Amino acid sequence: MVHACFPSHSTSGSNVRSTPKSMPEPSPERVALMQWTARMGAVTAEALADREGVTVASARARLGVLKKAGWLSRRRPLSKQPALYTATRAGMRVSGLRGLDPCRVSASNAHHLIVCAAVAAALERCYSDHRVLGERELRRDERERGVQLASARLGIGSDGGPVLHRPDLILWPEGSGDGDGDGDGDGLPVAVEVELTIKAPRRLTGICLAWARCRCVAGVLYIAPPEVQRALHRAIDQAQAGERIVVLGLDALPCPREVEDGALQAAPKSTVPSGA
Repeated sequence: MVHACFPSHSTSGSNVRSTPKSMPEPSPERVALMQWTARMGAVTAEALADREGVTVASARARLGVLKKAGWLSRRRPLSKQPALYTATRAGMRVSGLRGLDPCRVSASNAHHLIVCAAVAAALERCYSDHRVLGERELRRDERERGVQLASARLGIGSDGGPVLHRPDLILWPEGSGDGDGDGDGDGLPVAVEVELTIKAPRRLTGICLAWARCRCVAGVLYIAPPEVQRALHRAIDQAQAGERIVVLGLDALPCPREVEDGALQAAPKSTVPSGA
C-alpha cells in the first residue's frame, strides 16, 4: 500500500537504481507520522512533541529527517510562531492516503493551522478512545459517499445542492462507523471548530443555527480566545443553540508547548462537550 519515490542514479553503464544513504526507510513509525501530517494538512514540531510525549528537539529531528527525504516541506511565514510541516506529493504517496492534496501554507492561514495542530494533538492525548480527523478527510469522505457525515447544512446553493459548513476537526468515537450512528447521539462525532477571529454577527449566528439543527453530530465544541468567545456566546443565544454548542478556551486542554512558550498568545485550548 505504501511506496516511496527514490531518485535513480546510473552507474557505469548500468540501469541499477540506488538509494541515497540519507533517504529513510518508510518504516511503520514514519508512515504513521506522514499519515498524521497528511490528514491534518500541516503540523508543528511542538504539536508532535505533545502528541507523543517527547521533547520538541526530538520531534523536530524526526520531522527534519522526513524533510530531507523530500516527504515534508517546511515553512515559517510567521516569525514568532512555530514552523509548519506539510506533506509533499512524494510524502502523500508514502502515507498511502488517497484523495488528499498537499496543504498550502501562507501568512494568512498559518496561525490557524498551528492552533489546529496543537488542538488535534491535545484531543488525541485526552480522548484515546476517539479518533481525530481533519476537515480535509471529512471533505473527501462526504464527497465520495455523497452524504453529510459531520457537516452543518447552511442552505441550498445555486446548483440545487446543499451548502455545507465543515468543522476544522472531528472527534470520532472508535468503532462508530464514521457516520453510521443511529441519530440519538450514540456513536456520533463531535465537531470541533477552532475560531480565532470574529465573524460577521449574521454569518456566525447562521452557522450556530445550522449546528443546532445538525443531527449527524453529537455536539459542537468551539475553541476560541476571550474576545471571540463573547461574539460566539451572543450568536449561540440568538440561535438558541446552547444545548448543542460548548465554547471553551485553548487552556481547557493540557497546555500545548506553543502556549507555554508564549507563541500562541491570543490563541485557544479545549475540551469536549459531555456526551461525546
